[in-house]
Amino acid sequence: MDTTTPADLVFLSGPVHTVDPARSRASAVAVRGDRIVAVGHDGEKGGIRDLIGPGTEVVDLRGKLLIPGFQDAHVHPVGGGLELGQCDLSPAVTAEAYRELIHSYATAHPEAPWITGGGWSLEAFPGGMPTREFLDAIVPNRPVFLVNRDHHGGWANSRALELAGLTARTPDPADGRIERDAAGEPSGMLQEGAMRLVGDLVPEPTLAERTEGLLRAQRLLHGYGVTAWQDAMLGRGPGVPDAGPAYLAARDAGKLTARVTGALWWDRARGAEQIPELLALREKLSGGRLRATSVKIMQDGIAENHTAAMLGPYLTACGCASDNSGISFIDPEALRAYVTELDAEGFQVHFHALGDRAVREALDAVEAARTANGWRDTRPHLAHLQVVHPDDVPRFRRLGATANIQALWAAHEPQMDELTIPFLGAQRASWQYPFGDLLRSGATLAAGSDWPVSSPDPIAALHVAVNRREPEAPESTPVFLPEQRIDLGSALAAYTAGSAYANHLDDTGTIQPGKLADLVVLDRDPFDGPGEAIAETRVLQTFVGGRRVYAAGDA
Repeated sequence: MDTTTPADLVFLSGPVHTVDPARSRASAVAVRGDRIVAVGHDGEKGGIRDLIGPGTEVVDLRGKLLIPGFQDAHVHPVGGGLELGQCDLSPAVTAEAYRELIHSYATAHPEAPWITGGGWSLEAFPGGMPTREFLDAIVPNRPVFLVNRDHHGGWANSRALELAGLTARTPDPADGRIERDAAGEPSGMLQEGAMRLVGDLVPEPTLAERTEGLLRAQRLLHGYGVTAWQDAMLGRGPGVPDAGPAYLAARDAGKLTARVTGALWWDRARGAEQIPELLALREKLSGGRLRATSVKIMQDGIAENHTAAMLGPYLTACGCASDNSGISFIDPEALRAYVTELDAEGFQVHFHALGDRAVREALDAVEAARTANGWRDTRPHLAHLQVVHPDDVPRFRRLGATANIQALWAAHEPQMDELTIPFLGAQRASWQYPFGDLLRSGATLAAGSDWPVSSPDPIAALHVAVNRREPEAPESTPVFLPEQRIDLGSALAAYTAGSAYANHLDDTGTIQPGKLADLVVLDRDPFDGPGEAIAETRVLQTFVGGRRVYAAGDA
């Protein structure tokens, strides 16, 4: 340790949770420039206090916990930031509340040619199916298109359906479904790829709007202690504007303070001919704190609308087997070939794999790439993992495939209890979100929020990972599959070191000398309290490269 040059920033009177398995706890940290130069204890002779000079900023932790910055391994900041400025329905959970929010937004924006936004919950409507008539009664003369909370479905009014030319004769696209009323007419709900039929007509946000959405999201994420993330969709997906130009604009203006790994969108309507385009985008979008070294492949949908790819059929309302086992968006044989070629080009593959068949198909593709190319440091990861067949759990470790968990979803709530469990059946329902099994098997865990699908707050996610109950759940709410709970240390490691590994940010994720000083100060040490109180923890300060990017109470 260089003891002759004072540190720029020193943290004293910890605790410090390092996420370093060799030394998990310390009480003092020194930072010079953008790097950690020393980790130790306040009272050590010739230690960190000797690095304090006249220009050193000293942060007295006074028992508050210092941790590595959180990293979100699966998030959509540009879309989330845009939605915050549109018709944002995420604060509400009932149809009546949505009626008021949509009416208020439409009244406040009479100049808007379209009413767009989203964040509504499926459980607010019978069977998760809102109707065009509901929207027509609020906004009859302008098109309305509102994506749901999970972003796998869109809700349109009659004017939007008319502009899209959708009628009873319109066929379903191969990767989606048009929900229909008793007469066979589009009911207003569009699932998966069918969202494009209306979504492609929505005026695309300008570059300035997208950039402002990104910066709005960055402020929010820094406030939750997030210092780096993997954007799970760079490119134009179903009803989603391309986020790439916004990142370039923010980076070139010196406003991108987070470290960002971009996952380039794989167009499932095309094949390997798009790989040269992805290579060109990787070059264009990589520089500074931005790199586009991952490719996002969405292999299936979601369980609530029965588009998640399952090994067996969904059940009907009577508990009988249906004729639907979900959708594999890409043929499994073709998937293996694509992933092998992407891996050979040095791309990480970031899978959306939610059903047990999609998980198996993704793991089969990783195995094919390993067999063909040898073991490369591409770090493939599978996100969501709602239903995982027990036979596939140990394959994550064997194949070096990271399990990217969205812990907030692993709890009893209406969408789970009313729209999922009854249609999976008891056995498959018991295979949901197997965090404990994955951890015990030796898999590497990363973590993310999928915001704006769910809250971007890592602390709320840690709470659910440990308790398998939502933070505000009544005491009568049962624990969701209690054997799949994981300890706080493992959950925190997933949201820091694990996500840093998935993001190829190897000089972050732990508090060790030489690592980048991406750090977060919490208002307490949640390890000292009961697991049921984890969600009460708050972020006080966030640092990226030794520079403070958030302080509680700042305007």
